[in-house]
Amino acid sequence: MPSFARAERIALCDTAVSLGPAAPTLCEGWQVKDLLVHLLVRERRPWAAAGIVLPPLAPVLRKAEAAYAVQPLEALAARLRDPKGTPFALGPIEKAVNTVEFFVHHEDLRRAQPSWEPRTLPAAAERDLWRTLKLLGKGLVRSAGTPVVVSNGTDTSTLRAGEEPVTVTGPVGELLLFCFGRHQVRGLTFDGPAERITQLENASLGF
Repeated sequence: MPSFARAERIALCDTAVSLGPAAPTLCEGWQVKDLLVHLLVRERRPWAAAGIVLPPLAPVLRKAEAAYAVQPLEALAARLRDPKGTPFALGPIEKAVNTVEFFVHHEDLRRAQPSWEPRTLPAAAERDLWRTLKLLGKGLVRSAGTPVVVSNGTDTSTLRAGEEPVTVTGPVGELLLFCFGRHQVRGLTFDGPAERITQLENASLGF
């Protein structure tokens, strides 16, 4: 069985092709094709993945983006489906690096469409996403301006310590997307002082 990261990679590509290159995404200013170009550059130019590119390398990055941008969407999706020749062809690396990346960006495609509905995720995927949320969460909510606790209904994790926190409860995938700054989420409840809930809901979350 493929890992959830590999399954999401393939599903993202299938969704992209079904939507077409000019369909909207939740990534501001990006259409479907732009998102696939981003993912390919990130994968084929790992030094650019963090978003910090030294000036001497900027032309290399622009050249790679331009080379992908002129290709048809189907060709980009075919290349992204198969990470052969990259470190992500190795299962443990794919799982560690791409579980969240492909889940979030797949939802960026799905939830930008008017008919989207939340998915029921496999239990193993929810466990992986919960572990990642606890690991990355402090960075994701650093700009929240209020203490934040997240709960999946069974476990809780304090992402930003302090008195009178806002506790956000709901499915793991929805919690993760909310902490990544996506507002197209469902099934979340917010408990805490009203003014702090408003502050959290209006905060610019994510990296």
